[in-house]
Amino acid sequence: MSFRPLHDRVVVRRVESEEKTAGGIIIPDTAKEKPSEGVIISVGPGARDESGKVNPLDVKEGDRVLFGKWSGTEVKLNGEDLLIMKETDIMGVIA
Repeated sequence: MSFRPLHDRVVVRRVESEEKTAGGIIIPDTAKEKPSEGVIISVGPGARDESGKVNPLDVKEGDRVLFGKWSGTEVKLNGEDLLIMKETDIMGVIA
């Protein structure tokens, strides 16, 4: 199944967090927080302004981004856990 987000929405795959801390302590799965970093898989065409013109998004497929802890809606597509969020939920692109 293919999925194309509408308007100014993007589909993001979370990047898995580290299993250990910098000091070498192993973090169990139950204590881990969900990462707030991900890779954009798909982007919508953009939002329309008042005149009806489509403004393209600033992010593109493959960008590594940071987003808020409670951003987006979790969905399962093709057996994979993904997030669908608006572009405004993204805080920035990691260069």
